[in-house]
Amino acid sequence: MISEQDWEDTQLLWDYQQMHHEPRPCSVGIGLGSHDLGVADTTVDLYRRGMMPLIVFTGATSRTTQGRMPRGEAEHYRERAIELGVPSNVILVEPRARNTGQNITRSRALLEERGIAVSSVLLVSKPYEERRAYATARKLWPEVEFVSASTPMKLSEYVDSIQDTQLVIDMLVGSLQRLLIYPARGFMIAQKVPEDVSRAYERLTAHGFTSRLVPE
Repeated sequence: MISEQDWEDTQLLWDYQQMHHEPRPCSVGIGLGSHDLGVADTTVDLYRRGMMPLIVFTGATSRTTQGRMPRGEAEHYRERAIELGVPSNVILVEPRARNTGQNITRSRALLEERGIAVSSVLLVSKPYEERRAYATARKLWPEVEFVSASTPMKLSEYVDSIQDTQLVIDMLVGSLQRLLIYPARGFMIAQKVPEDVSRAYERLTAHGFTSRLVPE
């Protein structure tokens, strides 16, 4: 049972993850693989709006996606984009990344192998991972400018679309934990975490939303 306090705390984490960047034309768009095909849909929408001439979809499978995306997250994203009318020749697939850091480093390597000059990246993620993805990308590819993007929606709309409240809250808690501990490990740049967000995170972990935490 999700309490009213749990929902309020989840909303705080959700709001904090939003970077509120205004989409603008970039050298390339990178869609970060996940269980959420909405990332592919949003990447397609940005492509149609002329925000990038080239798309990279990146991601293998995870415990969340191995059943629903057996050919790999990036490949399922590619198929979705083609289904929505994107020409196949403007899509590159990076099929091996298994975390956000690898999404960035392997996408960078793929683009370098193809001789594609990149000065800016439109980084498309799930709504609750905008800040985590941005902080990781800034650390691992510092010479490039990153613009964050995700499907614009409310927390309640996202939960309805995923149909798994526990998973969404667990994922939000896991994303916030990484923002707290990964800068010291050299995995991402540090981001200031407001005190109310930190307290919300502590309450949610105390209430058992811990399945996506990593060992500290």
